[in-house]
Amino acid sequence: QVQVVESGGGFVQAGGSLRLSCTFSGLAFNILNMGWFRQAPGKEREVVACMEWTGIFTQYEGSTKGRFTISRDDVKNTVYLQMNSLKPDDTGMYYCAALSTACSETFSGTTSVDAWGKGIQVTISS
Repeated sequence: QVQVVESGGGFVQAGGSLRLSCTFSGLAFNILNMGWFRQAPGKEREVVACMEWTGIFTQYEGSTKGRFTISRDDVKNTVYLQMNSLKPDDTGMYYCAALSTACSETFSGTTSVDAWGKGIQVTISS
């Protein structure tokens, strides 16, 4: 049985930072790609960051490049999203996901998710 434990998130002012984390159990974490998705109010869920299982290749949504950093710890089965210089447009529910597809496919809209986190609320005030 797959379990996902999430932490981080909250309410910060614009320009601030937050760190999200998801710890997975019950799946082969070290051979899966990891992604972070965001769903803003009234909008569809979109991928914002992805890291392939090697830990070498990463890909980011355009507005998050240079501000967000995805990382992973295969010993702790945990994926992180460090978010800096946050903007009100970053507000939304953030979901971690264990992916069976490549990051490039995920960003092109074709993805297979092995497990989702339940979501972490992030609110940025102006």
